[in-house]
Amino acid sequence: MDNLTHSLVGWALAETGLKRRSRKGLAACVLAANMPDIDVFFGWAPWEPLATHRGFTHGLVGGVLLMPPLLAGLLWLFDRWQVRQGATFKSGLPMRFGWLVVLCYLGALTHPLLDLQNTYAVQLFSPSSTEWFHTDGLFIVSPWLLAMLGLGIWRARRRGSGKPAVLSLAAAIVFIGTNVGISTLAWKASSMEVPYASPDRIFAAPEPLAFWRRNLVWRQEGTITSGHYNPLRHPFGLDGLGQSVPDRMAEPEARSAAQATAEVRKFLAWSQLPIARIERQGCIARVTFADARFSGPTIGRNFEVSASVPSAATGCPPVR
Repeated sequence: MDNLTHSLVGWALAETGLKRRSRKGLAACVLAANMPDIDVFFGWAPWEPLATHRGFTHGLVGGVLLMPPLLAGLLWLFDRWQVRQGATFKSGLPMRFGWLVVLCYLGALTHPLLDLQNTYAVQLFSPSSTEWFHTDGLFIVSPWLLAMLGLGIWRARRRGSGKPAVLSLAAAIVFIGTNVGISTLAWKASSMEVPYASPDRIFAAPEPLAFWRRNLVWRQEGTITSGHYNPLRHPFGLDGLGQSVPDRMAEPEARSAAQATAEVRKFLAWSQLPIARIERQGCIARVTFADARFSGPTIGRNFEVSASVPSAATGCPPVR
């Protein structure tokens, strides 16, 4: 999810009354809700789980277990520094380090739970596993979720009561749960009628405004297929069937290019529906990899990397 949504979730959590448990309570909830995204600054790291976005810092070990006490410690040190500088605090709240740790844990837990809801997915068990998990319950920036949370926070602050924030979080949970249910039906829809698919990987991306509709893409036996699902029109089958094209990942040039550069290897470690475009010129082939989650069966210009390798065309030396 986007960082505005993460921030609003942490803020709404704080407005339920939790922010009054300790000085820096609001900061703890909001910062912890965003903290796992620190991995965007470590793409250069030699340790792959840390260099992978939505890897170690988004997992149950790194993001949920280890990082919250570190954030709480930093907030406590900052508060001690302010006290030594003679700062006064309008809230009049005491500093309770135990509660600060609890709030950081609560805020941090919301981050992977939210990121789990979209097709980008999360490595929940990093670093012990590189498996990606997703529920496809939300578009990556959901205006509906932003509206619910924003309204709850505004009313909570205006009324001086935590009840509106509690209701907004409850509404958000119901909204997400409903959407996960819709995506579950969408996953099944491809196999209930033509093309009677049996995919080894499938994603059902919600639309931003018409949240009940899904754009599906799946892989089966080396072929990428797209489709559309609308439960209001056809609850137990696809509303439309799109293209089916081979992913070309098994072709010699694609296999060779998959190991050609560190950039390509990193991309393919992240990609869950890789698809290749191979352009041959003489005895050189330029292979472009994309992810069908974001480009569909036909490769667009987003989320792609390329490498040049020897061509497997007739008359050229064999590709190793």
